[in-house]
Amino acid sequence: MGSSGIGQVLLPVALFSIMFGVGMSLHLKAFSLLWQRPVIVGVAVITQLLFLPILALLVVSLFQVPAVLAVGILVLSFAPGGATSNMITYLCKGDTVLSVCITAISGLITPFTMPIFTMLAISYLLGDSTAVSLPVVETVAKLLLIAVVPVFLGALVHNKWPHICQKLEIITKALACLFLIVVVIGIVKANLATLPSYLVQVAPAVLCLVTMAMLSGYLIAKLMGLTSEQKLTYAIEIGIQNAAVALIITSAILQNDEMSASALIYGVLMNIPAFMLIIWRNWPILSRRARTVV
Repeated sequence: MGSSGIGQVLLPVALFSIMFGVGMSLHLKAFSLLWQRPVIVGVAVITQLLFLPILALLVVSLFQVPAVLAVGILVLSFAPGGATSNMITYLCKGDTVLSVCITAISGLITPFTMPIFTMLAISYLLGDSTAVSLPVVETVAKLLLIAVVPVFLGALVHNKWPHICQKLEIITKALACLFLIVVVIGIVKANLATLPSYLVQVAPAVLCLVTMAMLSGYLIAKLMGLTSEQKLTYAIEIGIQNAAVALIITSAILQNDEMSASALIYGVLMNIPAFMLIIWRNWPILSRRARTVV
């Protein structure tokens, strides 16, 4: 099975599994914040959906990233949040309820905005004459089927069988990780000869973009007078993207190995500052354990 075949078969299954797990983790209290303080959630979602793509376009232009690779970066900037940002927020001791609420709301909007933004990015960066095209209506339908429907199914399972959800979450996440690993291997294999070159061309722009996105999220939350946990959550939600959704567009729908490689590099490198945040937030515990071992 080639990389495009892997993307068309295993990647949708992986994303379905991930979003099903997100649905099973949803509690009513995650949405209570939306009713109580809608501005906090709304500003974060708008920043994810509008500010980050503009920032990404400025960064790829500044670093003069080749057009096809730049489209891959932009596609990932159109795919906010996801289970990864929820997990990182939890590990960083941020506001997990806020993180889940932002992810759920942006996840309902992304299937409609992402195809349109991707089409505009392709037209702007590659020109109308390019052979790369995106069927918008079909893409919206696919994203709804594999990214929104499983969330509702997962929420229904949580509502009906809350006691077995924890076990199901573990199995679902394990399967999703397995599928994603296979997809990543397929994309790396397809671009093995050119991947080092892509890395050189993309890495500086990606690291700059993620750093600026996280910093912007933190500063916006600070201007709003939010708590330290909410500032951290904003930084993570604005900086960490949903690589699985981006790969659905670049690999399964557009079937473009260069865009997929670019999105994959972004998806990997964005975790570097996230891991640094995790270490920083848990450093007192880690240092105490280190002294205990010694």
